[in-house]
Amino acid sequence: MASEGEAAQELRTLRDCLRWAVSRLAQTQVGTGHGTASLFDEAVAMALWSLHLPPDELDRWLDARLARSEREALITLIERRCSERVPAAYLTGEAWLRGVCFRSDARALVPRSLIAEALDTSLAAYLDVLQRLSNWPRRVLDLCTGGGSLAVLCALRFPDAQIRASDLSEPALALAAENVSLHGLATRIDLVQGDLLAPHSGEAFDLIVCNPPYVCDASMALLPQEFRAEPRLALAGGPDGMQLVTRILGEAAQHMADDALLVLEIGHEATHFERAFPKLEYAYLPVEAGEQMVVAIEARALSTLRPASRPRRTRAVSPTRPSDRRPAA
Repeated sequence: MASEGEAAQELRTLRDCLRWAVSRLAQTQVGTGHGTASLFDEAVAMALWSLHLPPDELDRWLDARLARSEREALITLIERRCSERVPAAYLTGEAWLRGVCFRSDARALVPRSLIAEALDTSLAAYLDVLQRLSNWPRRVLDLCTGGGSLAVLCALRFPDAQIRASDLSEPALALAAENVSLHGLATRIDLVQGDLLAPHSGEAFDLIVCNPPYVCDASMALLPQEFRAEPRLALAGGPDGMQLVTRILGEAAQHMADDALLVLEIGHEATHFERAFPKLEYAYLPVEAGEQMVVAIEARALSTLRPASRPRRTRAVSPTRPSDRRPAA
């Protein structure tokens, strides 16, 4: 493997640099998953950022020869990624989600929620099944907003809606404020600090989106070092990952309009979710990463729940087959 000096001297094109970068990342066994699914994608994202090139225009630049100063800057960035073992977004200060750029640093998780994809795909199909009016939703809550990426995407996806976004972490909300300002949405997105639904007393929303801490203890223990660089508070969900989810399901109905919907990310914890809520009526919203990673729950399914109590549940259903729903047991 070429040293930094050798790489800067001998590499020429962007294609050369990407080959070297993938080899270097593989050599140090860096972990991916913060917006990239492979070492090549990771190398591309960092290279295009370092060269001040658009994030979606790789092919046209692959055979471009790089100046030595450009090669050195890129090599330095790759070496930092290998040695510091933090997400690339924390080194570059930005992350892209659904084609939208967000500021990113260690105050919050790197923007990557699967709900972002669902907003444009499976959720849209599910809303058609529910026959929601064209002006729905009017009020949206992004619960556990972190750096505010979902709040911004909701504002862009639902241009007539007013968005509220809350989080327990004040540093995360400070980052969210920067992202709200970046996209010129300060008049439509209201940021609030507080514990889950506590700061929303007396308010009712048409749509609640939430990417809560849901990683179970066993999975937390196995996370690559890059994930440990993120705020633990935003990841850890207790023994089965359902600690915060249980609270949310117990309290959400008090803050939902009659035709409201709760969209909740559960990631790889579907088994724990189904075990914890075997009779809860909900629908999975498939995304590219998997079919059982995001759930949609209608207000009526939560209407009998009480805060901090074990919920009364109904059977899970398909988002495309509402006739399969079964009455509460």
